[in-house]
Amino acid sequence: MAEKIDRPTILVADDDEEIRRIVRKLLEKNGYHVIEARDGEEALSLLIEETPQGVILDVMMPTLTGWEICKYARTHPAYEKTAILMLTGIGRTVNEMTSPLYGADAYLDKPFELVELKNTLSRILAERGAERGT
Repeated sequence: MAEKIDRPTILVADDDEEIRRIVRKLLEKNGYHVIEARDGEEALSLLIEETPQGVILDVMMPTLTGWEICKYARTHPAYEKTAILMLTGIGRTVNEMTSPLYGADAYLDKPFELVELKNTLSRILAERGAERGT
């Protein structure tokens, strides 16, 4: 069982260690509690165990794709308020067409601006009513 945290927990799932490091530092600096996954299977396990308020998913990861994790979250009521941001380098057109189909709240293409990531995450957390930790 996860301990109670007074700040939003964000799951960052990306197979690129450098991306995870950059995003973790940005989010921690802005008051978020960050948990990390290196692949889709680990991301799904952490989603289930921790029920984070927000999830940042790379699309192309080993074991499960970000789309599969997003689809799972959107078909389970426990994650109704979970904000999902797709962060990927698959290309704007593909991202724009597929992210909404799987239920993502927003998407950003790599490379991304840190300010844009912070602002987008903040916006979708507010839209889902998930600004505070549980």
